[in-house]
Amino acid sequence: MTTVVKWAGAGMAFDATASSGHAVRMDAAPEVGGENTGPRPMEMLLMGLGGCTGIDVVMMLQKMEQKIQDVQIEIESERAAEIPKVYTKIHVHFKVIGTDLNPQKVERAVNLSAEKYCSVSKMLEKTAQMTHDFEIIEA
Repeated sequence: MTTVVKWAGAGMAFDATASSGHAVRMDAAPEVGGENTGPRPMEMLLMGLGGCTGIDVVMMLQKMEQKIQDVQIEIESERAAEIPKVYTKIHVHFKVIGTDLNPQKVERAVNLSAEKYCSVSKMLEKTAQMTHDFEIIEA
């Protein structure tokens, strides 16, 4: 797997292209020379966490034949005050929307993702206290 990150030529914007061919622009805040044309690199880490765990949970709930209509993941985080400002706390909250959802199956999917399957979560837990919870919303 190879990712190429290239300076966009001005300011603090960088274009990243993944081995899959998909690209995203990252940028810094205006107060440090950026133009706010894309998410910050540290925001991208949280986005990756949400995507990774979301894929796990949706796949498991589908295999468990749960009637999900939507899954939303809200991630709150805290960072260290000192450089390097790594994440120190991350809380992942799942909103699982569907009909006749079994709370035990939702809990199992969320726990398995956090504790076993989500590679991003397993990497981030090396520096951050990771917590998670969920709510079920009847459609």
